[in-house]
Amino acid sequence: MPVHHRFDDNQVDEIPRELVELGRHLDRVPAVYRRELTETYQQVVDSVRRRRRILNLVQEALAQLRLDIKYLMFDLEMTRQERDELKAILDEMQ
Repeated sequence: MPVHHRFDDNQVDEIPRELVELGRHLDRVPAVYRRELTETYQQVVDSVRRRRRILNLVQEALAQLRLDIKYLMFDLEMTRQERDELKAILDEMQ
C-alpha cells in the first residue's frame, strides 16, 4: 500500500510538529475511522493556518505602527525645535 503524506514539505512549517505527527498517525488508522477523523483533523489544520496568517498580519501591522510612531516622534521633536528657535528669534527682536 503506497504511503501518501497529508502535507508537502513546505506546508509542514506552517503547522505545529505535533499536528503533523497526528496526521501521520491518522494515515495508519483503519479506513472506516479515518474518513471521520480526517474531516475533523482538516478543520483543525485549517484553523491553525488561519490563525497563523492572522498572527502574521497582526505582527506586520504592529511593525508598521512602531515605524509610524518613530516618524511621528521625530516630527514632533523637529516641530518643538523649530518652535523654540522661532521663539528665540522673536524674543531677540523685542
